Amino acid sequence: MEAEAAVPLQGRPPAKVVASLMLCMALVALDTTIVSTAVPQIVGDIGGFSVFSWLFSGYLLAVTVTLPVYGKLSDTFGRKPVLVFGTALFLVGSLLCASAWDMGALIAFRIVQGLGGGALQSTVQTLAADLYPLRDRPRIQARMTTVWASCALIGPALGGVIAGYAGWRWTFLVNVPMAGLALWLTVRHLVEPRRSPGRRGPVDWAGALGIFACGGLLLFALVQGGVAWPWLSAPSLGLLGASAVLAGVVVRVERRAADPILPGWVWRRRTIAAVNLAMGALGLLMVAPMVFMPTYAQSVLGLGPVGAGLVTGLMTLSWPLSAAVCQHVYRRIGFRDTAALGMGLAAAVLFAFTFVPYPARAWQPAVVMLLLGAALGLFQLPLVVGVQSTVGWAERGTATASVLFCRTVGQAVGAALMGAVANATVAARLGREHLPGLPHRLDDVSRALAAPGSLSRAASEHLRGAVAAAVHHIFLGAAFAGVAALLVLLLVAPRRFPVLPEHE
Repeated sequence: MEAEAAVPLQGRPPAKVVASLMLCMALVALDTTIVSTAVPQIVGDIGGFSVFSWLFSGYLLAVTVTLPVYGKLSDTFGRKPVLVFGTALFLVGSLLCASAWDMGALIAFRIVQGLGGGALQSTVQTLAADLYPLRDRPRIQARMTTVWASCALIGPALGGVIAGYAGWRWTFLVNVPMAGLALWLTVRHLVEPRRSPGRRGPVDWAGALGIFACGGLLLFALVQGGVAWPWLSAPSLGLLGASAVLAGVVVRVERRAADPILPGWVWRRRTIAAVNLAMGALGLLMVAPMVFMPTYAQSVLGLGPVGAGLVTGLMTLSWPLSAAVCQHVYRRIGFRDTAALGMGLAAAVLFAFTFVPYPARAWQPAVVMLLLGAALGLFQLPLVVGVQSTVGWAERGTATASVLFCRTVGQAVGAALMGAVANATVAARLGREHLPGLPHRLDDVSRALAAPGSLSRAASEHLRGAVAAAVHHIFLGAAFAGVAALLVLLLVAPRRFPVLPEHE
């Protein structure tokens, strides 16, 4: 396909277009945080406790495997049709979730939501780059980051209120007016930049299906491994082997496609390849603060859910503030060096957490989270803006989707790896002592943590120490992931990103 040159917009986009983008981003950001708070009410009403985790895993699978597909489709047909389709599908999925009659149906409808969420997540980020010149792009990206941060803080409280006073079905119905307004604003006010005509090859549906199947099998293996079955069992090995075979098939199909969904240039260009690898490492290390810090705050520090949320939420406060000012840094030292500075600081902060004493005071991990958010704000935004500025309109959707795809896959891999580290650490610590009431099976640890009064003081203290040691090991692993991202930037990424002249 020939490159299609975009005629840049004159002036800033209308406020209603910006509002539609922020609403679409809020839909994706709010959804998981609201639903997670309503899980007890959902399980109490329709059952399915043993599989409720697939309310989140199924959604994540659908979002992840569709990101490359939507990115390519937006490059082929334009951003607006993909965004309209994604918003409408997300709205339909929300309505279906609200009408679910059992857990199986709700999981299936969550997957429908995820199919729409993949389009929203990819296309909004791409449109932000289309509609703003390079000098203004950090401002809109910082706004998007602020939306994520606000939703992370507001979502759990809002979900609790809705589930407690209106019923869990309203946690999905609350999406309807937001999605409807976003859809109306997009259809009514979004006008994409004009593009010179270019030839379009046939849509690579075989590649899209292959990526969907391969990514789905891999993520399914990572989500279920170590939980539903052991890592070295036949199901895990079979799924991982099948995903490897499918990956080979996808590479073969994409090489032969006239206009592939996942083109080879994504990995042949040093800048994009380096950013993809670095963002994969970011997804991996983010598992430590977002998944395990709340457990640490409640089980080790003894804080309640609100206190634990405040400790974790400090990262989401400093992240957008740092992202908002990072443009002044990368304009002086460049995209790569700014991101390297941020990741170097993040790795140091993650490593510093391993020196937090046991028992700790709440302000100690709170300071760690505050500094970590500031460091990661310096890291992520320059890479996203930098990659988008090295490609033209006809490649920007694919490039943006590849970055988001690698970050999400990194999260799935990180959850699997760090979950294994946590389980191994806790199991080893529990096996060393034989205190009355101390659980010796991992399946019993969560129940013991939920009812510490059922344990003797010595057993409770030993269990808390085991959890603290596990979280310290996880943060150490996250620090190594940060070092890996730093090395990728320094050794693979070019010192100066090859920004296209029309974006300067």
